[in-house]
Amino acid sequence: MGHLDHAALGWLTPVLSYVMACIGAALGLRCTVRALGATGRSRRNWLITAASAIGTGIWTMHFVAMLGFSVSGTDIRYDVPLTIVSLLVAMIVVCAGVFAVGYGRDRTRALFLGGLTTGLGVASMHYLGMAAVRLHGDVGYDPALVGLSVLIAVVAATAALWAALNIKSPVAVTIASLIMGAAVSSMHYTGMLAVSVDVTPSGGILPGATAMQFIFPLAVGLGSYLFLTSAFVALSPTTGEREASASAQRPVESAAR
Repeated sequence: MGHLDHAALGWLTPVLSYVMACIGAALGLRCTVRALGATGRSRRNWLITAASAIGTGIWTMHFVAMLGFSVSGTDIRYDVPLTIVSLLVAMIVVCAGVFAVGYGRDRTRALFLGGLTTGLGVASMHYLGMAAVRLHGDVGYDPALVGLSVLIAVVAATAALWAALNIKSPVAVTIASLIMGAAVSSMHYTGMLAVSVDVTPSGGILPGATAMQFIFPLAVGLGSYLFLTSAFVALSPTTGEREASASAQRPVESAAR
């Protein structure tokens, strides 16, 4: 049995992964709030941005945390295609959940379906990401902890979508994002506690890429996307601001005539 270390780099990876989860949650919530105040193509675009932000934030959180994952007695590699599939799954399933809330007429039913869909998508992303791990040995899971991690994911996703429907002020969104970041991180580390590895010593070369060869550059790129999108959302006017600006321009136009 190999010794598992979930923070081989110290507090760096847990703290940084939590920050990425919070940024993704905050951006997703703000975009969903904008979407609910918009119509037509604008609503669709805001919802897509929200889904990509939440999915990217969760995926980046997972793999930044995985940078600190090590197992004694074996190297670790990652299957590149399967890792990319886990990112696509996160975005697509979160998109389905966000759209269910954004376009659902019965908000209670939409919240339930959206939270369940998004939560299962988050859990699927996590375990697909774990399936991409390549090492010398066999990976096993504690079913009870796996079930708990999935439950945490569904509850966290439902709470995030509820916040998007009911929380409007930037301060409240910030608080909700900090809570959501903690929930997503809890889901990740609960899932990691379920992992056990039976190491089989081998001198063979493992297939796949190392974390620094593949995961780190991709995480940096997606993190940059989150920061740039956050800046765009922060600088773009809200529906209320656009309406106020239009109202202020009408008297000026009338006077000019």
